[in-house]
Amino acid sequence: ILSKEEKKTVAYHEVGHALITALKKHAEPVQKITIVPRTMGSLGYVMQVPEEEKYLMTKDELMTRIVTCLGGRAAEELVFDSVTTGASNDIEKATSIARSMITRYGMSEKFGLTGLERAANQYLDNQTVLDCSEVTQAEVDKEITAMLKKAYKEAKDMLTANRSILDHIAAFLIEKETITGKEFMEILRKVQAEEAQKNSEIQTEENSTKVNLSKENTADTATE
Repeated sequence: ILSKEEKKTVAYHEVGHALITALKKHAEPVQKITIVPRTMGSLGYVMQVPEEEKYLMTKDELMTRIVTCLGGRAAEELVFDSVTTGASNDIEKATSIARSMITRYGMSEKFGLTGLERAANQYLDNQTVLDCSEVTQAEVDKEITAMLKKAYKEAKDMLTANRSILDHIAAFLIEKETITGKEFMEILRKVQAEEAQKNSEIQTEENSTKVNLSKENTADTATE
């Protein structure tokens, strides 16, 4: 049983993943979000289901997956100004994707099309080994770190810009514990509409103020 604070942390963590998914292109739609712990150790999860079966992934799609993986940690730091151990599996997945992009898929500007990794036991456990010098391995590690830092910054910036949506959905998830993808999108669209309306009213008020000031200045000039 999660404590009140842990439940809140897990809720923001999972909504961080889901919100990135909803805001990014090339992301699979959210079907379910839950903060009900599972027997296998997970404290919560976001279920995504692809709209169609795919056998190839683009560079943009892989980068979206990395940003999504890091969305949970970004939400924790943004909301609580601290981080927890809950992102360990996310970090592992993000690092694995980044490493494959650089060493196997030729998606690194630094190394280009150079194959730096090969299958060790392709028909047994699908393990791979780096096929390059120690110096190059160190450079690969630097590239992975840079890619993850860039993705994490993007995740945090997106959540910061949509903090109101993050708060609303997290509050709903804390109350309900499990929400569907439909409920998630309804809240997101509702808050987006409210924010757009609020911004429109502020803009109208600012324009009205400018017009009034312009009239006052014109009247003062005519009096002089």
